Amino acid sequence: MSLKFGTSGLRGLSVDLMGSPSYLYAASFVAFLLRTGSAKPGDKVLVAYDFRASSPAIAANVLAAIADQGLVPIDCGLIPTPALAFYGFRIGSASMMVTGSHIPADRNGIKFYLPSGEIAKTDELAISAIAEEFRQVAIPSQGARPAVESRSADAIQLFMDRNLKVLPPNALNGMRIGNYQHSTVARDMLSDVLRHYGADVVELGRSETFIPVDTEAVSTDTLELLKAWARELALDAVVSADGDGDRPLVADENGEPVAGDLCGFLTARYLGADAIVTPITSNSGLEFASKGKVVRTRVGSPYVIAGMHEALEDSKGVVGFEANGGTLTASRFDVAGGDLVPLPTRDSFLPILATLFASKTSGKTLSVMKVGLGLPVTAADRLENYATERSSALMSMLRADDGVKIFMRPLGEPVGVDETDGLRVTLAGGAIVHFRPSGNAPEMRCYVEASAAEGAKRLLEDGLKLLQDFKA
Repeated sequence: MSLKFGTSGLRGLSVDLMGSPSYLYAASFVAFLLRTGSAKPGDKVLVAYDFRASSPAIAANVLAAIADQGLVPIDCGLIPTPALAFYGFRIGSASMMVTGSHIPADRNGIKFYLPSGEIAKTDELAISAIAEEFRQVAIPSQGARPAVESRSADAIQLFMDRNLKVLPPNALNGMRIGNYQHSTVARDMLSDVLRHYGADVVELGRSETFIPVDTEAVSTDTLELLKAWARELALDAVVSADGDGDRPLVADENGEPVAGDLCGFLTARYLGADAIVTPITSNSGLEFASKGKVVRTRVGSPYVIAGMHEALEDSKGVVGFEANGGTLTASRFDVAGGDLVPLPTRDSFLPILATLFASKTSGKTLSVMKVGLGLPVTAADRLENYATERSSALMSMLRADDGVKIFMRPLGEPVGVDETDGLRVTLAGGAIVHFRPSGNAPEMRCYVEASAAEGAKRLLEDGLKLLQDFKA
C-alpha cells in the first residue's frame, strides 16, 4: 500500500485511501486525541476537503470514523487548509483536512491538526502505531451516527476577518491583479480579499476538474499561462495557491514567479519579525538580508513549527516559511487592523498580501523589487515518477567516498556539503545545487542558486539532467 506520512500529513494513491484506510487513519487519530487528553468524548472534530474527485468520499469516511469513535464530526466543506486549522485553533477543536495539496490528482492525503496546532513527527508515529493496533481487531463503533453539522460559513468568516485586517484600507488601490483560480479551494476567498483592499481583480483559468499546481516547481505549462496573461491583460501580478490553499504563487508583471521564500521574507519584514525559521532549501542569502536571526530546519512544516517554538524562547516576533512560500506565524503581530494572532500552519494569503503591498509601497514593479533585495537567484523543479528505490540508491551513492565529487563533475567542483535534508552542494564560485527526494510522492527535487537568473536556469537544467541520467 502506498500510504505513508510525508512532509505534511498522510499521503498516497487515491485508490489506496478512498476505502477503509481513510476510515482507519481517521479513527486512529481520534483514538490518539482521546488517549493523550487532547479531546474527550463529545468534543467536536472539524473536517474539510479540496476539489479532487476522490476527496468527498474520503471526507465521508473521515466523518463516519469520528462519530464511531464517540466524537462529534463537523463538516467545514470546501475551504483552505489554513482556514480550517485557524477555526480549529480558535474554538479549541482538532481537525482533519482531506487534500493532496499540489501532488497529482491520482493521489490524496489527510492533514491532522490538534486543537493547539499541527501534529508533530512523534505524533505521526503514535497515530501509525494505533492504526496497526486497529488493523488487528475490529475498530470500536458507537452505533448509529448523528447527522453531521456544517460550520463552513463560520470557518470562512473567521478566516476572512483575519485577512481583512492585515493591510491598511485600500492598500492595493490601482493594482491590477490576476487570480489564477484553477481548482484551488482558496480561489473565491482570495478574490474577495484582494478586492477588499481595492485591487482590480481579473479571475483566470477556473477549472471544474482538479489541476495540480506546484507553487515551488512551477510547470512549463503554468509558466506559459502566467506570462501570457500578464502580457495580454497588462497585469501588475498574477497570484494563486496550491490545491488546498496553504502555499502561495505570486508572479510578477512579466508572469515570472516570485520565489516563495522571498514572499516569506517580505512577510517577515512587513510584520517586523526578529526571528525567521525556514528549511535549508530556502535562499541562502536570508542570513545576510534579515535584521534578525535565521534558524534552518529540515523540509516540512512540522520541523519549521518545532524551530519556531524554540525561537520563541528568546525572540518576540517569530515567522516561519518554506521555500514553497507557505508562511507560518508563532507570535502576535500588530498590523493595520489591530492584533494578528498566531497561525502556526502554512498560509498562502498572508504572504500574497505582504508581497503585493511591498511592491505597492515601494513604487516599484515586482520584478524590479525582487532584484533590489540583492538575494541570490533561486530555481527549483522536480522529476516525477522517480522511484523511491532509485532516489535511495542515488543518495547512498552521493554519500559514499568521492560520490559527490564524481557525480557533480559536469557542474563544477564541490567545496561544501550539507546533509540536513537531502544533499546540498556548494560549488566553487558560490553556486548551490541541492538534491532531495520528495517526502510526499515518488519524485526527486532539485533546488539551485546562482548569482543571476540565466545561470540559475542553466544550473537547474543541468542538475535535472544528472538526476534523469542516473541509473540505480
